[in-house]
Amino acid sequence: MTKKQRAKLLIEGLKKEYPEVKCALIYSKPHELLIATRLSAQCTDKRVNMVTPALFERFPDIESFADADVSEVEEYIKSCGLYKTKAVDIVSMCRMLRNEYDSVVPDTIEKLVKLPGVGRKTANLIVGDLYGKPAIVCDTHVIRLSGRLGLSDGTKDALNVEKQLSTLLPESESLGFCHRLVWHGRLVCTARNPKCESCSIGMYCKNYSK
Repeated sequence: MTKKQRAKLLIEGLKKEYPEVKCALIYSKPHELLIATRLSAQCTDKRVNMVTPALFERFPDIESFADADVSEVEEYIKSCGLYKTKAVDIVSMCRMLRNEYDSVVPDTIEKLVKLPGVGRKTANLIVGDLYGKPAIVCDTHVIRLSGRLGLSDGTKDALNVEKQLSTLLPESESLGFCHRLVWHGRLVCTARNPKCESCSIGMYCKNYSK
């Protein structure tokens, strides 16, 4: 079985298992997804979703974040970890959005990665979820499962995995496939003690027999 054949089977198998999927982060405005994604670094989506309602109520738009005192933002996001760095990035990115992008979240990866604290994972999520463009979001679950399933060479480098997946996934399926891998990684193919006996896509997995 070639990698492309395996990818096709996995796309269909995951669609049956998780027919309706979306980003687990809760947001109502474009910049809120950008901020929530920054907060999710080394933090669970569940924790981020607990923190953001009060944060977004206090700072309801890009302008209020741009004018915010970093120390006040810190107080709202302390439980997310690395909060000092994240607070600086959030205020800085919103200042850049206001000053250089007319308070509009960009729709290209090239512009998004210029924002403080924004890497390719965040940029891909934004262009995919907000703007409906082809995107491959390589978080820890996608990186881990891509290696286990035989879609990548096992590297833990996100950009390398993104490049490998881009040769296997149809553009129309790429974002949904990544979202489904995330859910599968949380519920079944966990980092430790994966539940192989109850895995619905085990027959297509390169490492299932191991």
